[in-house]
Amino acid sequence: MLSRLSELLWADWIWFPKGHGWADLKDGDGKVFPKPRDLWATIPIALCFLVIRQIFERTVALPLASLLGVSDKKRVRASPNPVLEAYFCSTSKHPTQSSIESLCKQTGCSVRQVQRWFRRRRNQERPSKLKKFQEASWRFTFYLLAFFAGLAVLIDVSTLFLSLIFQPLLPSQYWYYMIELGFYISLLVSVASDVKRKDFKEQIIHHIATIVLISFSWLVNYIRGGTLVMLVHDASDYLMESAKMFNYAGWRKTCNFIFTLFAAVFIVTRLVILPFWIIYSTCIYPLTLYPPFPGFYFFNGLMLVLQTLHIFWAVLILRMVVKFLPGNDIVEDERSDKEETESEEEGDDREQREKSKNGHVQNGHTPLNNNHNKTD
Repeated sequence: MLSRLSELLWADWIWFPKGHGWADLKDGDGKVFPKPRDLWATIPIALCFLVIRQIFERTVALPLASLLGVSDKKRVRASPNPVLEAYFCSTSKHPTQSSIESLCKQTGCSVRQVQRWFRRRRNQERPSKLKKFQEASWRFTFYLLAFFAGLAVLIDVSTLFLSLIFQPLLPSQYWYYMIELGFYISLLVSVASDVKRKDFKEQIIHHIATIVLISFSWLVNYIRGGTLVMLVHDASDYLMESAKMFNYAGWRKTCNFIFTLFAAVFIVTRLVILPFWIIYSTCIYPLTLYPPFPGFYFFNGLMLVLQTLHIFWAVLILRMVVKFLPGNDIVEDERSDKEETESEEEGDDREQREKSKNGHVQNGHTPLNNNHNKTD
């Protein structure tokens, strides 16, 4: 039963153009082709990345953060309160006005004290600036090295892949694929402990789609197209991570300059080169050579998923560009939560007192401003 199912799943007509199949990818005459078992090597590579990352963040990122002047503000911890803690953990981190009034009655605290407690408690769970810097440093280092590695591999790749599906595997392509795939697997494993942003779900979809796309292109020898796709991604990713690093360090002009460069490279590579050259070459050009087959739709479907995510992120990037250009403010990540400060709290207090003096009172309390989910 299982063998029959395996035969159906890996049938030639599903993954190859008519007249071709797995037999065309057998080694011979000094030629080596990708094999499914090669992908098992990515598991230990991913584990190595997880270990190397921990060492890197402690021995390289921390001293670099100190050198650039990255430091965390001292956070005031929320005082122990079982009632508020239970509500925070089980119900909501952002209580409504009616919930706050109910909590006031249960705890004997004032409205402002309850609001302040929730603000401080939320800040406790937000990642520190130093943690963000360490994460950005690690990704910057990998993406930069991967970009130059991809350029080196590109020297060996002279033509796009679909008319040359059955070309042999090059050693440089093998290591480039294994390292890139291992890195993305490590990102998927560590996503639970990494800084969570507003596009968390999109990041998960991106990582999964990338892993499946890289694995699939390896299995059916779409190596040349896969190499170009990974290179296009790495071309802008290291610029974004370096902009984050200087953002956390407070280097405003440097951050703005790098982010502007990143936005330009992102738009050119992800919204021009990828759809109008690479996806065109994988989606339109093959139809002049072969009739469509299921593997063709599967591969290009994943490519379109990635392209949709690129459009989503391009909108966020353009929003940030519009924000900082007119006033020359520092670029801040649209996907991150901003830490709520005591100065904001004091400003809210003054606003509420002014409204109270003007007679704006609801149910014996001043109107509550619960919109604390601000973004960078």
